[in-house]
Amino acid sequence: MAIAGCGALLVWTNPSMEDYSEYAGEQLVEIVTEEVCERQGMPMVLRLWIRNCPELIAAQNQTLASIAGQFTTRRNLGLGSIYTTKFDGQDFLPKMHLPSYTVTTLAGAGQFLTIKARINPSDQE
Repeated sequence: MAIAGCGALLVWTNPSMEDYSEYAGEQLVEIVTEEVCERQGMPMVLRLWIRNCPELIAAQNQTLASIAGQFTTRRNLGLGSIYTTKFDGQDFLPKMHLPSYTVTTLAGAGQFLTIKARINPSDQE
């Protein structure tokens, strides 16, 4: 009886695609901030014009969450889910050189755990 109750609880707390999109949006803010702001991925002219790059990107959290949802597939296993997000950096921000990413995330009990994140080797500098 207790096992069935635990199983039912896990099914009930299995995060939705909307929950994942919100989580992925936060992760994308970190990735884009690192690639664009910290690695000097932005052209010099834009760096002179944009004073607070991380804040500008953080303000786009909802947009990034929506984009993440468009590039994500979900495998619902009942007790949990596996989300796979694949996007090409050039599709994401065409004027900037961003690598392609594949991220696999395990979700369950209302939590997310990124189990694999890979940058396409041909995109690394």
